[in-house]
Amino acid sequence: MSVSHSVPTAPPALVPPRTTAVDGTVREAHAPSLAPPVRQGSLGDLPFLNAAEAPLDVVLGRRQHDGTWRDVTAAAFAAEVACVAKGLIAQGLQAGDRLAIMARTRYEWTLLDCAAWAAGLVTVPVYPTSSALQVRWILQDSGAAAIAVEGAEQAALVEGERAQLPRLAHVWQFDDGCIPHLMATGRPLPDAAVTERRAARRPEDLATLVYTSGTTGRPKGCVLTHANFFAEVDNTTELLHPVFKSVTKEPASTLLFLPLSHIFGRMVAVGCLRARVRLGHTPSLRTEELRADLEGFRPTFLPAIPYVLEKIYNNGRATAERLGRAAAYDRAAAVAREYGEAVEAGRHGTGPGPGVRLRAERALYDPLVYRKLRAALGGRVRYVLTGGSPLGRRLGAFYTGAGMEVFEGYGLTETTAAATVTPPLRPKLGTVGWPLPGSRVRIADDGEVLLAGGHIFQGYWDAERGAAVPPAAGEWFATGDLGALDAEGYLTITGRKKELLITSGGKNVAPAPLEDRLRAHPLVGQAIVVGDDRPYVAALLTLEPEGLAHWQKMRGMEGVPVEELVCDAGLRADVQEAVDEANRLVSRAESIRRFAVLPVDFTEEAGHLTPSLKLRRAVIARDFAEQIEELYER
Repeated sequence: MSVSHSVPTAPPALVPPRTTAVDGTVREAHAPSLAPPVRQGSLGDLPFLNAAEAPLDVVLGRRQHDGTWRDVTAAAFAAEVACVAKGLIAQGLQAGDRLAIMARTRYEWTLLDCAAWAAGLVTVPVYPTSSALQVRWILQDSGAAAIAVEGAEQAALVEGERAQLPRLAHVWQFDDGCIPHLMATGRPLPDAAVTERRAARRPEDLATLVYTSGTTGRPKGCVLTHANFFAEVDNTTELLHPVFKSVTKEPASTLLFLPLSHIFGRMVAVGCLRARVRLGHTPSLRTEELRADLEGFRPTFLPAIPYVLEKIYNNGRATAERLGRAAAYDRAAAVAREYGEAVEAGRHGTGPGPGVRLRAERALYDPLVYRKLRAALGGRVRYVLTGGSPLGRRLGAFYTGAGMEVFEGYGLTETTAAATVTPPLRPKLGTVGWPLPGSRVRIADDGEVLLAGGHIFQGYWDAERGAAVPPAAGEWFATGDLGALDAEGYLTITGRKKELLITSGGKNVAPAPLEDRLRAHPLVGQAIVVGDDRPYVAALLTLEPEGLAHWQKMRGMEGVPVEELVCDAGLRADVQEAVDEANRLVSRAESIRRFAVLPVDFTEEAGHLTPSLKLRRAVIARDFAEQIEELYER
């Protein structure tokens, strides 16, 4: 039996979370569900349900070799999914077998994901930049029977580990035509072969094993079921009705450049299929390539991590500076932030909203700055979905003032992406919104954020048992993050429990807010705050390549080696501005007293970053121990 699919004609009424306070402090928030739980079927039914209900609806856009986009209807996509699913069955893959996918974001990723689910398989995403050791571990631990990679280089990497992967029967390449090959292989099979596999799947069955980035050790496989995804995407798309359902004549669409190996991108892809939103894929984050795809696809909303939004803002500022219009850009940015904050105050009843003067100033700068910013995103983007790290008030207010409503979320792989979401027309800048409808957020005695709801994973994969080990806390999942709830149920994340620094003077310091603010500066690439058992807080900073190139060009210092630039008084003075801005967040005892600018970057290849760009603090502390010691020399 197939899952149900309902498309409401009007947005649901916003019902604030119920909050519970203890001794005057809000300790729990519960948001009512906006979507009934799915009782039958699986994600493998979605393409076929779309084809049955709306066969001519455009559900995907596929990029052609010449850069144009070809629409793919629900009926056409379901037909492709069925053909590939038959090919997987013909290759001998059994229901419950694990199929790994190691590729950048592309149409074939989503096609194979859906086909695997239709064939009753479990998909295992692998970051395309993973090392041989990481790939071997994930394939061994998951017991993958097959893997689809992007090209020859990745295939060679997997083949090099093949001797230690006895369960791996197939290695396929997208670039070598594996999709047409699977279709041809499955052609002799009847359509009933897929129908039977689909009919046997239930919401509580395992859908995917998503391995965590492994900031502190080996990646762990998070067991996510079809029911987890339905709870996540159904409630998210209902809450964000203007984004996914489209309240104008312009059909909703998005261009996905986030990695599908990360839960955020995967949730967006599934949500678009579920809501029948036109979905495009692009593999590149390079500025010019991404801009060309955005201009060609012209999405109405954009999922992006704060790093990308910061980069877009900084690129706009750099362009204005090259044209001699930096002052005008800065004024426009200040107006946008003021406007965004006024909008927030008006919606919460704490202020009158944007006044006549502010509206006039925004109208003045719209064609000069904001419209150009929106044009760089394709010209039609009205909404931005962001998560992965804190966005902050400054950037959130700017994008709101520039004409794009920002919906910030907070979540983890273990929560099938968003656990909290900014509600429409009720933004509270600096927070990560309300609990996902149908879920609860609790603050433990030590400040740790606890979560409960249908989107919470089943546990971590136990390879010996071939099943999940349920979370130790039972009903509540302990996130490891620290946070606070306000009287309206909005959650603010204040740091990571394990990352808290305690200075020798006994001051507790959460490094994440300081690091996020440091990275907001156009010259700063990565930042790590140190100071555990030290007399004061310090920081190691790396330089953003594009920001540094612009800085050099504006000062006639092109060609000067970076080893010399990190000692340049002018550059250090500009970086000091980033440090001063970050220090405004904290007290004197928590502020950064000294910093070092490194001539190298923190990279995934060097082991300093996870594939999702999180800092591996222990590795950085080991590799840059000498530079850290120098920060504390008198």
